[in-house]
Amino acid sequence: MRSIRLTNGAFAAAARRERLIPGKSPRSCRPASTSAAQEKDPQLGDYPELPWQSRQTLPPRGWWDQQMRRNFGDPVPEYEEVLSMWGPDISAVPPRTALFQFTLAASAFVGFGFLCKFVLVPERPTVPREYPFSGLVQELGGLEDNKVCSIT
Repeated sequence: MRSIRLTNGAFAAAARRERLIPGKSPRSCRPASTSAAQEKDPQLGDYPELPWQSRQTLPPRGWWDQQMRRNFGDPVPEYEEVLSMWGPDISAVPPRTALFQFTLAASAFVGFGFLCKFVLVPERPTVPREYPFSGLVQELGGLEDNKVCSIT
C-alpha cells in the first residue's frame, strides 16, 4: 500500500515537472523572468528557472513532505526563503481593499471616541464657582495679570 502512495506521488511530481518547463508557466503564478529578452542568470548555470509560486498556494495533500509541500527530488527555487511554507503569508485580500477596510475601521474607532467625548458626556450637575473681585486676585496674593478672564 505504501509503495502505491509513493508511486502516485511520483506521477504527480512528474506532472508538476512538466508544468515547470521554461516557456510554459501555470496560470496562478507569474513567470520567473519578467521579459523574454532578459538573459538567463549566469550564476544558475543549468539549474531550471522555476516559476514564482509560493508553496502556500499548493494543495495540502499528495506530497512526500506534507509540511513543506514538496516531493522527493523536486528542485528548490532560487528564492526558497520567500516561496516556502515559512515565508511571508499570502494575503487573500487585495491591498486596495485592505487599505479601505483599515481606513473604515480606524475612522469608526475615532468616530466612537468623538461620540464618547462630545455627545455622551453629561452636563455638569453644578454651576462653576464664581469669586467676587475678579476671582479674589488681590485677596489671594496674585497679580493682576493672572486674573480670571470672563467668558461671554
